[in-house]
Amino acid sequence: MIRVKNIHKSYEGLEVLKGVSLEIKEREIVSIVGTSGAGKSTLLQIIGTLAKADSGSIEINNKEIGNLNARSLSSFRNKEIGFIFQAHHLLPEFTALENVCLPSWIKGVSKREAQKKATELLEQLGLADRIHHKPMELSGGEQQRVAVARALINNPSVVFADEPSGNLDTNSAKSLHELFFKLRDEFNQTFVIVTHNRELAMMSDRMLEMKDGKIVNSVG
Repeated sequence: MIRVKNIHKSYEGLEVLKGVSLEIKEREIVSIVGTSGAGKSTLLQIIGTLAKADSGSIEINNKEIGNLNARSLSSFRNKEIGFIFQAHHLLPEFTALENVCLPSWIKGVSKREAQKKATELLEQLGLADRIHHKPMELSGGEQQRVAVARALINNPSVVFADEPSGNLDTNSAKSLHELFFKLRDEFNQTFVIVTHNRELAMMSDRMLEMKDGKIVNSVG
């Protein structure tokens, strides 16, 4: 599913990733933990094709990411990858439904078809009565579920989540992580989650610990 080999990354002379290698299987839920500055988010952004490594290779679904040009990479990202961030990045002028539809519209799906799929996802996530509300009218947990629906709208094979429960209370955070397992079982997606919350990370199939730009431990 995902193969990462010997990834290095530096910023302004500071080495952030120091030869990271890992493999993630299809339908696996993997959490990456570590202190601030360990390189977790940088690794996630590079695997998720949002940033480029200085060296090393990344393969997702048997496709070598480094061999794709900008246009092909953008298309691959839109079809195969979903993103969930701590900051939801919802467009304030759009409704929950419209925010979820955006990736499908970019993909070229018809407005009607995209809205049908988005409505189904929002209903599955318990937001049937919030579909036409704008972000400012939603709670933090509701906004996060809208962001989850948006990440799933194009049926990506892998979902990357960077501190997805960072702004949620304990119960909401646990519910969100449990939701990832439910979605994995229903849609066969793979999840890679960066989190500071070790207790929630232990719910995953596997927990990787990072320190000083390297993976130093694997549990699960």
